[in-house]
Amino acid sequence: MKYLNLIRWKNLLMIALVQLLIKFALLESFHVSTSLNGLGFLLLILATICIAAAGNVINDICDINTDFINKPDKLIVSKSISEQTAYNLFIAFNVIGVGLGYYLSFSIGKSGFFAVFVIISVLLYIYATHLKQLFLIGNIIVSVLVACSILIVGLFDILPAITATNQSTQLFFFKILFNYALFAFVINLLREIAKEIEDLEGDKKTGMYTLPIVMGQQTTTYILFGLTITSTIVFFFYILDSLYKNSFVSLYFITLIIGPMLYTSIKIFMAKSKKDFRHISNLFKIIMLFGMLSLLLYKYILIK
Repeated sequence: MKYLNLIRWKNLLMIALVQLLIKFALLESFHVSTSLNGLGFLLLILATICIAAAGNVINDICDINTDFINKPDKLIVSKSISEQTAYNLFIAFNVIGVGLGYYLSFSIGKSGFFAVFVIISVLLYIYATHLKQLFLIGNIIVSVLVACSILIVGLFDILPAITATNQSTQLFFFKILFNYALFAFVINLLREIAKEIEDLEGDKKTGMYTLPIVMGQQTTTYILFGLTITSTIVFFFYILDSLYKNSFVSLYFITLIIGPMLYTSIKIFMAKSKKDFRHISNLFKIIMLFGMLSLLLYKYILIK
């Protein structure tokens, strides 16, 4: 179980679930032309979660000192697993993920796409070792990488199958994925800020340069509150503009996205303790899950 916790198996499971929903609840349901068969898509999922697992491992290795202060009960590397073993796992997951990416890129006739896996792998390493410590940059980078776990499906499964006759359809569904990726980016960015406030004590003692350290906890809390309210308003008007014709789908988004966002905003405004911000971080994770599960509703959204 310690190895599963090290690679954040729940987060990896969510990545796999989202990619499966994109493939079967969205693309296959509407008979969109795709370039990957069942085995190819399985390899894409495996490549994605291997590189994500490698990122989680190197993140834990670099966070030994801060986690010893912030989360001593959840410390894995150096406590349950040796640092050398963790490094070996980091290398192994990267080799598997990048290797599968190399195979997939050539199998669809887009050898240049191989660079995506290499870039993501390198960025995850740089994020853990350097960027995470920097003001806002680390938050943005990791949120972009979360969004990439969605866009990579469009990159490998939709774009290579574009022809002169299906171009508009392919780009339409790629735009849907882009909107989901944008949603994932925003929610993860908010969650990263909440996690930084939660980890303020340990980050400060280890010389990090995060938003709460630079701006102060109270100011950062106000910033998080403002960004959450703004995001909620944007999401609400998007629902009104795009989904107003379908009351069932609109009810889903208002109940399971807008409602929890408003509740989270209230919790942010009232938050004081580390426990409060941990709860807020978990709320954003739940909102992300509900957002991704809405892929199951696209047969109602697109067929009016």
